[in-house]
Amino acid sequence: MSDKKKNASKRRKGLTYERRKAMYGYAFIGLWLVGTLFFFVIPLLRSLLYSFSTVSIKPGAVETKWVGLAKYNNALNVDGKYTLLLKETLLETLWKTPLILIFSLFIAVILNQKFKGRTFARAIFFLPVIIATGPVYKIISGDMQVTGSTAGMQTSTMFSADLIGELMQFLGVYDISDSMSSVIQSVADNIFGIVWSAGIQILIFLAALQNIPPSAREAAQLEGATAWEYFWKITFPYVSPFILANLIFTVIDSFTNPTNKVMGRIMDLRSDFRFGEASAMVWIYFAVVLAAIGLVTFIVNKFVYYEVD
Repeated sequence: MSDKKKNASKRRKGLTYERRKAMYGYAFIGLWLVGTLFFFVIPLLRSLLYSFSTVSIKPGAVETKWVGLAKYNNALNVDGKYTLLLKETLLETLWKTPLILIFSLFIAVILNQKFKGRTFARAIFFLPVIIATGPVYKIISGDMQVTGSTAGMQTSTMFSADLIGELMQFLGVYDISDSMSSVIQSVADNIFGIVWSAGIQILIFLAALQNIPPSAREAAQLEGATAWEYFWKITFPYVSPFILANLIFTVIDSFTNPTNKVMGRIMDLRSDFRFGEASAMVWIYFAVVLAAIGLVTFIVNKFVYYEVD
């Protein structure tokens, strides 16, 4: 056999092997593609259709009648609750997101230090991510009525989320001013929710802190840098790209949380079989979320430090 034929045979065998590897890859993602099509893409398109239609539930069938933008107009101009709840959710996300990021970075810096029980402390702060279900959160935060067996009963103060708010009211801090007292009241009463929502962010910041090379700390110590200078000159530049990632994650997590008021309103309409109104509200909410994420990314990305090789 000539050299040309041998080389051609090797190329065919190599090409066949590459094709087999590609087929293995398609086989692995095949189930995911089928699931995405039937459980995500089709319901997504159906939801978009419902938002432009009046939906009627008939025995064994769902009938739709095209009404154009009537459902969107109803959500924005007729339904008095939706726009109000949307504004409240945006304002809550606006002040809660920076607090979650600051708290997450602060705890991550502490957990990155060497001390006894560090593994246990990390597990404690990540525990809410594992058990972060709606009923569990409501029970721990004091809403024991969701269990059905304790309706009308006072919850234990151990599960109360507003102890700090009550303490500040007892100390007379709320006598400062009406606006200031409302802000302090909101922050104090949501401390538990802030801690509960910071598990993933702490983990991401912790991974970023562990990627800081030891040589950077050694160089800073040789130069006589203080802990404050080390944080702003070394730590913060290294974790700044992860600040943007955590910021986007926190915004999405806040908007898609089933416990927020907009999602609650949408779920109520869905329970009443008003699928057209609920779908229109969902798509308006989706557009607001995309706009918020785009604006946040555009602004914060200017202050992010990217290392250039």
